[in-house]
Amino acid sequence: MKIGLYFGTFNPIHVGHLTIANHMAEHSDLDQIWFVVTPQSPFKVKNSMLDNHQRLEMVYRATKDYPKLRPSDIEFSLPQPNYTINTLVYLQEKFPEHTFSLIMGEDNLKSFHKWKNYELILEGHDIYVYPRISEGKIETQFDKHPKIHHVAAPIMELSSTFIRNSIKEGKNVRPMLPEHVWEYLDEMNFYR
Repeated sequence: MKIGLYFGTFNPIHVGHLTIANHMAEHSDLDQIWFVVTPQSPFKVKNSMLDNHQRLEMVYRATKDYPKLRPSDIEFSLPQPNYTINTLVYLQEKFPEHTFSLIMGEDNLKSFHKWKNYELILEGHDIYVYPRISEGKIETQFDKHPKIHHVAAPIMELSSTFIRNSIKEGKNVRPMLPEHVWEYLDEMNFYR
């Protein structure tokens, strides 16, 4: 099975994340998309960041009605700070029957050459890139790389930061969140 890994803090997961992941699952050769919830770094404690398991719960609630989308807590048990290459090596050992690819926004591809062992990542894994409105340009080496696939997904300019700030200001953000996530946030009084 070909798995696309969609990394993020998902603080909170919103309809933009779901739209992109579902688009990748339906319009590429990926069989499933795993939302890899990035644990909070013990070195960078952010007050606005919910607990790892609360964010995982939101991803679970957001994806439970989509058979091709799955939550993953795989990085919770890996040493911190964690690097993508380490997660990929671990997943390949744990699930040798699967092929793992990365899903990233165009903005991340622009700084991909700064990632730890990015050459190794490219050697062993495909990268699926969705469009983002951002500054700067993509390194020439990644322009027409055979392992990098540009997917014409919808451009989603919605951010978790915007949602958190709007909640703090008492704004209605319900349409920006999957229904089950909205109910959980509301019930738990998060970000207020």
